[in-house]
Amino acid sequence: MHIAVAGNIGAGKTTLAEKLGKHYNWKVQLESVEENPYLEDFYSDMKRWAFHVQIHFLNSRFKQVNELRDSRVSIVQDRTIYEDAYIFAKSLYSSGHFSERDYESYLKLFELMITYVQPPDLLIYLKSDIGKLVSQIEKRGRSFENAIRIDYLKTLNQHYEDWIGSYKLGKLLVIDVNNLDFVSKVEDFSYVVNQIDLELHGLFSGDSR
Repeated sequence: MHIAVAGNIGAGKTTLAEKLGKHYNWKVQLESVEENPYLEDFYSDMKRWAFHVQIHFLNSRFKQVNELRDSRVSIVQDRTIYEDAYIFAKSLYSSGHFSERDYESYLKLFELMITYVQPPDLLIYLKSDIGKLVSQIEKRGRSFENAIRIDYLKTLNQHYEDWIGSYKLGKLLVIDVNNLDFVSKVEDFSYVVNQIDLELHGLFSGDSR
């Protein structure tokens, strides 16, 4: 079984994936953010480093895809390969940080890769307003994220809403996390788990909701 957690920067994907992994005894597959050697440069000069940072993430995600394909255990994944292209690369292109040539090259590589990709059995989207995202980003204190612009987060949020609104690859669970604190409040985490259990029950009982 493959469960994926999607959402904007600071939405709480990594934290939730880790908590779900512990709760359900799933293997956790995290996004290698801090291993990307271009990320700090990217936030300082997006236009110069956009192609580099996205190619590194795409390559890293494709390696995860191979792990998922070969795995015999249930996995909860922090962000999907689809978000790399449909959210981040698309946002950089629409904002003028990707040249036409670079964007076309990126999409050709992505389209080749996804022929080897199976979509998740359940996609969990963490819906969050900008204020909550900024608060979470500040709280975790990653120095390279200090340069993230509000307009960049807003653009990403809009692309997420567009993508989720047309998502048809499989089961989808949208959780509004604006008023949730699943880290500190047991009842909030229980609420999330109950929502997931409802989806998984339908998934394995043949429910076609």
